[in-house]
Amino acid sequence: MKKIIFLGAKPIGYACLQYLIAQQKKLNFEIIGVLTNDNTKFNPRQSVKALAEKNKIKLIPSLAKMPACDVLYSVQYHEILQAQHIQKARQIAVNLHMAPLPDYRGCNQFSFAIIDKAKEFGTTIHQLEAGIDNGAILFEDRFHLPKKTWVKDLYEETERRSIELFQDTLKSIVDGDYKPKSQSAFKKRKSSFHLRKEIDQIKQIDLSWSKEKIERYIRATYFPPFEPPYFKVGGEKILFLKKQ
Repeated sequence: MKKIIFLGAKPIGYACLQYLIAQQKKLNFEIIGVLTNDNTKFNPRQSVKALAEKNKIKLIPSLAKMPACDVLYSVQYHEILQAQHIQKARQIAVNLHMAPLPDYRGCNQFSFAIIDKAKEFGTTIHQLEAGIDNGAILFEDRFHLPKKTWVKDLYEETERRSIELFQDTLKSIVDGDYKPKSQSAFKKRKSSFHLRKEIDQIKQIDLSWSKEKIERYIRATYFPPFEPPYFKVGGEKILFLKKQ
């Protein structure tokens, strides 16, 4: 019986762990541990920690204390795994990245896709390697990005498709039925990388921009409950709020 360790948080981490738990007997594996920062900002009722405890799955306090396993599966985990952590997986370590690769590596991919006027978006399951989102692609789902979409709508659609991709490919991951393809093989795809702190920069709107650019940046960064986009008058922030 294969041993799996799950790393995750947020509603998508909760949904994926819930499905993973339900498939243990059918796919002949055991979840031997869960690591999470228990980020429940999006939905307090969807706690990865509480779900693990309810199902009597061991909570591992840190990456340093993570035991060996066959499959290491990361879904919105908050820490960057180093080589010594990835090597704990005897078969494979994988990550569900809620964006197309190598198009959007790193953070705030939804916002930058809207800013870039991207025509396509997606979600990717890739092999974990040292670094950030640069491992070989195992499975992906790409879809058309509607014009005038808001970042919250794009996030929710990507989340839905990501959960489906996780469910549809879980058996293949457990069985080792996949063919990793290097991201460098996709030569026609653009490649970008964004840091978490960049979101603060793109939220500041310059009123001298064109109407189209202002509207696009607002759509890309207005995502309650996070701070909305803004402009400054005399050093004071004036927030943009969407009319209900």
